[in-house]
Amino acid sequence: MKEEGVESVLVNPNIATIQTSPQFSDRIHFVPISVESVTRVIEKERPDAILLGFGGQTALNCGIELAEKGVLEKYGIRVLGTQIRGIQLTEDRDLFKKTMLGAGIPVPTSTAVYSADEARRVARELGYPVIVRVAYTLGGKGGGVARSDLELGQIAERGLNSSLTHQVLVEEYLGGWKQVEYEIMRDAADNSVIICNMENMLGMRVHTGDNIVVAPSQTLNNSEYHKLRTASLLAARTCGIVGECNIQFALHPESERYAAIEINARLSRSSALASKATGYPLAYIATKLALGYDLTELKNKVSGVTTALFEPSLDYLVVKMPRWDTDKFDGASRTIGTSMKSIGEVMAIGRGFEEAIQKAARMANPQNDGVVRTRPGFSSKAAALEKLQHPTDTITFDLVDALRAGVPVEQVASESEVDPWFVYKFKNVVDFHGRLETLPPGTVPNRDTLSKAKKLGFSDRQLGDLLGVDEDIVRDSRVRMGVVPATKIIDTLAAEWPSKTNYLYQTFDASVDEAPSTDKRKVIVLGAGPYRIGSSVEFDWGTMNMAWALKDNGIQEVIVVNCNPETVSTDFDMSDRLYFEELSVERLLSIYDKEKPEGIVLCVGGQTPNDLAQALEKRGVTILGTSSQSIETAEDRSKFSALLDRLGIPQPGWGSFRSPAQAATFCARVGYPVVVRPSHVLSGSAMRVIWDPSELETYITKAAMVNPDYPVTVSEFIEGAREVEVDAVSDGANTVIGAIIEHVQNAGVHSGDAIMSIPTVSIGRAAKEKIRTYTRSIARELKAMGPLNIQFLVRGMSVYVIECNLRASRSLPFVSKATGVNLIDLVAPVMVGGKLKRKADVEEPKLYAVKAPQFSFLQMDGADPRLGVEMRSTGEVACFGSTFAEALSQAFLASGHKIPKEGDGGLMLFEPWQDPGAAAGLISKFGEKGIAVTSLSDASSQSQVDGAARMISDGKASFVLSFNTNSNTTSERMRAIRRKAVDLQVQIISTKEEAEALLLCVGG
Repeated sequence: MKEEGVESVLVNPNIATIQTSPQFSDRIHFVPISVESVTRVIEKERPDAILLGFGGQTALNCGIELAEKGVLEKYGIRVLGTQIRGIQLTEDRDLFKKTMLGAGIPVPTSTAVYSADEARRVARELGYPVIVRVAYTLGGKGGGVARSDLELGQIAERGLNSSLTHQVLVEEYLGGWKQVEYEIMRDAADNSVIICNMENMLGMRVHTGDNIVVAPSQTLNNSEYHKLRTASLLAARTCGIVGECNIQFALHPESERYAAIEINARLSRSSALASKATGYPLAYIATKLALGYDLTELKNKVSGVTTALFEPSLDYLVVKMPRWDTDKFDGASRTIGTSMKSIGEVMAIGRGFEEAIQKAARMANPQNDGVVRTRPGFSSKAAALEKLQHPTDTITFDLVDALRAGVPVEQVASESEVDPWFVYKFKNVVDFHGRLETLPPGTVPNRDTLSKAKKLGFSDRQLGDLLGVDEDIVRDSRVRMGVVPATKIIDTLAAEWPSKTNYLYQTFDASVDEAPSTDKRKVIVLGAGPYRIGSSVEFDWGTMNMAWALKDNGIQEVIVVNCNPETVSTDFDMSDRLYFEELSVERLLSIYDKEKPEGIVLCVGGQTPNDLAQALEKRGVTILGTSSQSIETAEDRSKFSALLDRLGIPQPGWGSFRSPAQAATFCARVGYPVVVRPSHVLSGSAMRVIWDPSELETYITKAAMVNPDYPVTVSEFIEGAREVEVDAVSDGANTVIGAIIEHVQNAGVHSGDAIMSIPTVSIGRAAKEKIRTYTRSIARELKAMGPLNIQFLVRGMSVYVIECNLRASRSLPFVSKATGVNLIDLVAPVMVGGKLKRKADVEEPKLYAVKAPQFSFLQMDGADPRLGVEMRSTGEVACFGSTFAEALSQAFLASGHKIPKEGDGGLMLFEPWQDPGAAAGLISKFGEKGIAVTSLSDASSQSQVDGAARMISDGKASFVLSFNTNSNTTSERMRAIRRKAVDLQVQIISTKEEAEALLLCVGG
């Protein structure tokens, strides 16, 4: 839009995303995406038009409501791109079905319903199992597969509550059919182009967001491909799509029968994948089409030699693999199905499926060596078959383990409902793995064997483990033999025309290197890899702001390495060179050797790049910024605690242990509760507050397993302390504090799950001065040369340090946008040998900024929505206000909460060990606001428990208070009530402090 001279006003409360950076829009409103808030923005800004297709499902739903309530008509606002009617035709399940049938496009047998009773009636007519699809939602939210009346009733209740129009579709189950997607670009003149088609390896029984997706499709014949292509173009025309859309089909595996499942008339996860897979800039072209251009008028930005009407051609394939974090959720089912559970995803590029799938496995989790596990997940064929019939988040490895257990390819394909083509590809990897196991230990094989292994995607580390040699020996041997990767370009043309592109990947299945390096002054910046709990868009913001700032500091060529298709950092036009590659020692060394940069910046990509510091530096890589030795001191809990003792900086009493027995002696001396903390982890993995000796052994053992190379630190848990953190930048001599951030919740809730405020609300001047002093002392002692984040506990006048991260933090975008001072800009000169741009701390902002977490408990079947010291949130928002209460209220609304009002009701749950009398004052305060809170304990009668469940079902409980204190255990009755609340999207308040904060917003 800037290219066209169009002034843009962005509405988005996501403070962590690059999208809400000031350079991209003329004005930004950090407010809830709701009819009320957006109407106020419209009244103020008086825009001429509105774009709805770029903000996901939330934006579409809001746009439809704005139209239906007459807001768009009242203010004379035109909808650009696909019109409201087109959106309704794709989002309303019944309208979509009728529209497709009217165009002659088959759909599954189904009926739209508006009640659980209707759903049961339709299901009995269709026959179980059935699938429930929810109108106006994303990620399969609220839906699922029902195999009985009981299951259907539960899913229908949840789905009806999740739908904007309280509509669900009960549909025949096509679980054994293939799932194929097409990405379409269409202009207002009816020119259309297929950007990409994609095949979901696990078929229709698994949501595309949780599926292994391959592009282009590999198992469709020519007739099937063109039949679905024709149907895609017809569907887009029938719905009046202008811009981009994604259409999903079910395809019978043994005939050419097909059915249209749904259309997304917006940019989606699949759109991002298709864009990165092909190099076709979907969002850019879709915006131009919305502004009135035809496809024939627009150039392909990647190739520079074709128009946007030219269909991309691929001489490689890509594999998308999801990243799950199921272990973070107590009680969550690992089963995957038609409702999406993954947190993030990676995209791997290769010349063959074997190479790409092995790369993807490592990208999704650096602890994976590839698709072959060191130890199979089961030992018998029967156990293997059971796992294949009920897929979980380990399905890729389960397929491989089944083959290793001797299950024939045809049986693996039949039981898993995965096309035999894919299973044979996995068999190639398994067979070669077996061949490598037979080689003499301690030796490196010949060139032909090494070359074959690398073409099949085996990593140096994987080969070293199999051969009984160090991975460096494998690397040195293959380099000496000339077994090195070639760098290939993605140009959308399959090299049919010469073109210049900076979009690169590496493969061992090619001999010609297509991208010679330059002699410019250059730096490599590492991205964060897949989104996961604790690592999301915040680190993409850091990656790109560092890349841009380095350009401003004399670096001629900034090279970004990342593997996440959902990020801005993997947009080809956002950096001078983009390597869509693994964040591994092996791959980074090959890129480093090829490009010969001044060094690598690790400090903005989160924990994954930081963990590579020592390994890279040991192998001769120059790390720009803080040294690997300093990073190790901060990450190793025992080393950091010893440093604090040397500096005389207060910290909770601590000890470092490798066995539960050692820890028990310490705990008996300092008293419970205590906190168990492993080293070198992200988002508090395996951290836990231990309330009594019975819990100690379990959690010490779990923490030790997370990182067995380091002892587990156990420290006192200081009850009643407020958690505070600082984001700062340092050049080794001078440290600039960006902000002191106060958490609303006391210690015991992970910082990523906490509500937080800038400026602070209750921290005194003396405590703040101590915080500043301790921050500078720690930064100086650690020789910090970059961003850092330090977490504190404050109780009265006492200030304790609990943790330091020598890297950009999750809260860095929040601090930078709340204060108006970009901390990455300040510290970028330090990466290339300079000093900070300023010496004074950043001033406190005049407005309050409040950041609130976003949770996805609804998607995680069976998960208990309780908070603790291990992070569970999957997103965040932030809003501003002249008072803390105003900013907090907006943040609550933006994160999907409702502010209770007079006449509303609530529930308060008490576990057996909790004292109901302790919360009497809080219940009384809600009562003073006209909000009746009903208490429920494990001692309550069954009729009282049933009554509480009815309150939630009937919408009479607008919140549930369930505080996490004094134990990690919970009663099954209380867990069931919390789960009911989550399923019907009733907010759960987990701490007394959050409840008191909510009270500030009532009546405001």
